[in-house]
Amino acid sequence: MGAQKTPRVLVVDDDAAQARALADLLRLEGFEVCVAASAAEALQLLQTAPVDAVLTDFHMPGTDGLGLLSQARQRGVRAPFVLMTAFGTLDVAVSALRAGMSDFVTKPVDASLLVHRLRAALELESLRSENAVLKTAVENAAEPLGIVGSNPRFLELVATAKRVALSSATVLITGASGSGKELIARLLHVHSQRRSGPWVGVNCAAIPDALLEAELFGHMKGAFTGASSDRIGRFEAASGGTLFLDEVGDLPLHLQPKLLRVLQERSVEPLGGGKPRSVDVRLVTATHRDLLAMVREGRFREDLYYRLNVVPLAVPSLSERPEDILPLAGHFLARFSRENNRKLSFSPPAEERMLAHSWPGNVRELQNCVERAVVLAPNETINAADLFGAREAGGGGRARTLAVSVLESAVSLEVLEAALISEALARSSGNVSQAARMLGVTRRAMQYRAQKLGLDVGDDP
Repeated sequence: MGAQKTPRVLVVDDDAAQARALADLLRLEGFEVCVAASAAEALQLLQTAPVDAVLTDFHMPGTDGLGLLSQARQRGVRAPFVLMTAFGTLDVAVSALRAGMSDFVTKPVDASLLVHRLRAALELESLRSENAVLKTAVENAAEPLGIVGSNPRFLELVATAKRVALSSATVLITGASGSGKELIARLLHVHSQRRSGPWVGVNCAAIPDALLEAELFGHMKGAFTGASSDRIGRFEAASGGTLFLDEVGDLPLHLQPKLLRVLQERSVEPLGGGKPRSVDVRLVTATHRDLLAMVREGRFREDLYYRLNVVPLAVPSLSERPEDILPLAGHFLARFSRENNRKLSFSPPAEERMLAHSWPGNVRELQNCVERAVVLAPNETINAADLFGAREAGGGGRARTLAVSVLESAVSLEVLEAALISEALARSSGNVSQAARMLGVTRRAMQYRAQKLGLDVGDDP
């Protein structure tokens, strides 16, 4: 409730004298009051004049107080309910609270206690409403990120990232190129207390070594040829928000001590001199490289590695989450169809081909394939050739000959796929990984398809 709003309370009691007395009491305490003599009358009032709280008797002719609560909730009334009854037993109290009553008072009603309970119920409902607004705001802010997936490992990653976001710890995100590391980094920012601050991203591999130091830490006028004025770096630009250093494994060795010093001292020294400048940033880094191996090889500082790797988050590759391939493809299809003003769908063979593909480029490759198909597909149905090109989708002349033979024999696609998996397993003596290589798919993808077909492929070491 806003500070200027007078709370409106509905009193429901079949005893007219009692209802008037309660109404007079509440008006003296600053409440606006309306009265109903039955549950039916109360429901009519609730539909025409919303209230902030309901004070209802338990025993009434027809529908009792608990029944009124149930019917009001079914009609979308969210106001808190406080129950009054002369039968103040523990069983009644438990039943009322389990039914969703906010509180419970016994008759004869103690005036000060009743007012206290009503105000407490109103305050609790106000806090719940505020929390719901905040939660919706965060979810709406995260919605454009396009986080799609049902894979248990991926869902666990997202849940962990949301928990970590509330801290100020430095995070290192690892995973193959194109797997969605920046998406997780943005999730950390959106769910953090810094979400209203700036988000600044830097790809350490995309900026020449000679310029990266000035880009990160800023420079003074005359620091190098072309530095015609002072300029702040990305650390200062991200102050109050999140700085994302992508491909931090490509950070030149000579810049690593300076980054370490920034993390330790929370200040930067611009290139070319100048006083140290304080910075307040949440640092999130990502890499597709094995930093620990680089530490052993002397290509990455050990002390910096441990400062960056306070909270490690590993993003699974798309081949490790095959159940997410089609949902992700559908997400990209809807997005690019909307952007290009088209209405498209995937053909069943296109979906099968996407499930069979190993996706070495991960989510980024899938996104690019779908975008290309949306732009170039001549019909409203996207087929495998639209996604992968005619040669790759068809597999060449031998594959076409085989396809013609299969179609002429009237063998269904599921039967053919099951036979291929079974034959591959037989030739590999039950070795799942070897059978997957024969079929040109990942081990996880083959297990997923086998499960969909009802085949038991076992689980080799």
